[in-house]
Amino acid sequence: MIRVLVADDHHLVRTSIAHLLDAEPDITIVGEAADGEEAIRQARQLKPDIVLMDIRMPGIGGLEATRKIHRFTQDIRILVLTAFLEETFAQRLLDAGAHGFISKGSQHDEMVAAVRSVFAGQRYVSPEIAQRLVLSRIDAGDNPFDQLSQRELQVAMMIVNCQKVADIADRMFLSPKTVNTYRYRIFEKLGVNSDVELTHLGLRHGLVDGFSEVE
Repeated sequence: MIRVLVADDHHLVRTSIAHLLDAEPDITIVGEAADGEEAIRQARQLKPDIVLMDIRMPGIGGLEATRKIHRFTQDIRILVLTAFLEETFAQRLLDAGAHGFISKGSQHDEMVAAVRSVFAGQRYVSPEIAQRLVLSRIDAGDNPFDQLSQRELQVAMMIVNCQKVADIADRMFLSPKTVNTYRYRIFEKLGVNSDVELTHLGLRHGLVDGFSEVE
């Protein structure tokens, strides 16, 4: 049996995926998580074969959760679940330990095939995401978020997902002063002056899913 943990902050999406996958004879859902921290805890406790990981969740998010899971074990394979992905973040996820990417718009059969493929030790990129990555490489100019460090990118992702400085500090085990230092450093590097401007920039470059954020 392929043991799968589903991590997605949208309850309906998470439970629907879990229900569909659990109906397969060779797949069993061992747990569900609503944020990055919970995904890490359950990965440690349940030791699934695969984590189906949404990258934009409350808290530390799927990118950092992927990195931390990969750091404590390489036996768990991460299949990233996303509505939008740009080349910059695809590479960051691969560097963090991701094994594949599946679109939230994928049909049931494709998601099952992706899970089986990644379990078998192969990489998987859904055709929809592959096309977007190719087009982003052809059409897009330099992505300003490329110049951020990993920690700065993590803070930026939390800001554009409307998390307050105090909450970011709590989740990252930092002081609010340190978070604000990162925040102003991000503003300076990206040439923005407010959280609103940062969010608009994030929307243009795939840091925020856009429509999915209002689900």
